[in-house]
Amino acid sequence: MNLSLGRAGVKGASFFKLAFLLETGVLQLCFAILVLYVLLSPVLLAGQEEITLETDSNATAVSKDVTNEAEETISAIAADSSERGSGDSTSEADSLEPNASSAEDPDSKAESKLDEGDGQKGDSVSNVSREEESKNEVAESSPSSSVNTQPQATQQMLPASGQVTLPRGGQNFGLNNLRTNILLGVVLAILVVSYVVGFYLKRQSSEKVNAALIRRFRQRVNAWIMMCAILVFGLLLGSFGVIVIFGFVSFWALREFITMAPTRRGDHRALFLALIVFTPLQYLLIGLEAWGLKSWTTGRLIDFYGLYSIMIPVYASLYIPARIAISGDHKRFLERSAQITFGLLICVYSLSYAPALLNMKLRFSSGQAFDGSTAGLLFYLILISQLSDILQWTWGHFAGKRVIAPEISTSRTWEGFLGGTLSTGLVGSALFWVTPFTFWESACIAMVISAMGMFGGMAMSAIKRDRGVNDYGSLVLGHAGILDRIDTLCFAAPVFYHLTRFFYS
Repeated sequence: MNLSLGRAGVKGASFFKLAFLLETGVLQLCFAILVLYVLLSPVLLAGQEEITLETDSNATAVSKDVTNEAEETISAIAADSSERGSGDSTSEADSLEPNASSAEDPDSKAESKLDEGDGQKGDSVSNVSREEESKNEVAESSPSSSVNTQPQATQQMLPASGQVTLPRGGQNFGLNNLRTNILLGVVLAILVVSYVVGFYLKRQSSEKVNAALIRRFRQRVNAWIMMCAILVFGLLLGSFGVIVIFGFVSFWALREFITMAPTRRGDHRALFLALIVFTPLQYLLIGLEAWGLKSWTTGRLIDFYGLYSIMIPVYASLYIPARIAISGDHKRFLERSAQITFGLLICVYSLSYAPALLNMKLRFSSGQAFDGSTAGLLFYLILISQLSDILQWTWGHFAGKRVIAPEISTSRTWEGFLGGTLSTGLVGSALFWVTPFTFWESACIAMVISAMGMFGGMAMSAIKRDRGVNDYGSLVLGHAGILDRIDTLCFAAPVFYHLTRFFYS
């Protein structure tokens, strides 16, 4: 008996040792990806400068060609109008000869004066009409005038010189934007310092520090390092890489949600459709929008927003209950169909609006085109949503007195919510330079993200309490599930996307 227990203890220790080595290897891989990003960012910026210089030269050559064509057209029309004017003066000289021959007759002289006055009036009218016709011809034939007569909103949509015309999936996308690189570098430095601090505190005795608090702090830092590394890896692959990564995250989060929820045999087909059909299809539509697919009939870009914005709330929410009903199992039908639909709505539909930010054509509130990066806007959303959770917990830990819902979450207080939201607004206002928002607009939107993050944390905590679990899963030993890390982002992403789309695109 003692021998068997000893073997079991050895197996358990070996398993934990293997898990620790696996976690260490994952963190080392994340650090390697971040270091690769730091090394490659100058090369990407240099390539972006070469593309910008080449675009400037091409735009200058095109503008010179258009100007030369316009000048040649105007000179040709002016020569034509001068020829018409010389012909009119010759005809007027011929008409004056009969009047000179009849100068002796007073009556005929008076009549000739009247006729001469009428003729001058007619000539002046004809000259005015010819001048107007020549102006209209110049306006119609001149390319520069046709460009200038466009509406102001259309001129703002035209790419300025020095900007690369990219497909719909990129507005200075990726790591070739200086402001995005600066933000990523600052976050990377903070994470490295936090990791070193956590490693130092771990080596202290339990009498000096709170071991449980330090353990939670290190777990959070490790999770943020992994998230940052995955995001940077996706940015290195381009917009499609980010969309694919978020697709896998949604798939795993939905799997965690479905595993926790009770299901019956009649739900298997509906679960298969939710995981294998609707989840990839949602991100496929976002990827097609990033690709800039055109209609083969009209040649215009297809607006896939009209499809992926209603695909799950309309088509999936109608088909899944129908498919469960077709299976013939009516026990707890409403509960089963609602939990699958809710899982799709939160884990897939809401989260998919985060990579959909990469497809937006942004502008400032003044109407000018946004010269920043949509990747920076995505990183802004993720950073603010995670910081809001930290700041609310910190304020609640030090100043919290009134718990919002003791049966749901004992760590969320009204003081923590208010203090964390205001602090998040200050952080957002300090990061306005990476977004199309102004100082005050960025502060307000950051507070909206913080509020929606709190709602998401409370809703997902209520589900865990209902099911009697502490975490949704543990992808890496010692960490909570993916859904525990993205619950704030799932509730903040769709609201942030639609606010940005309505006011800044």
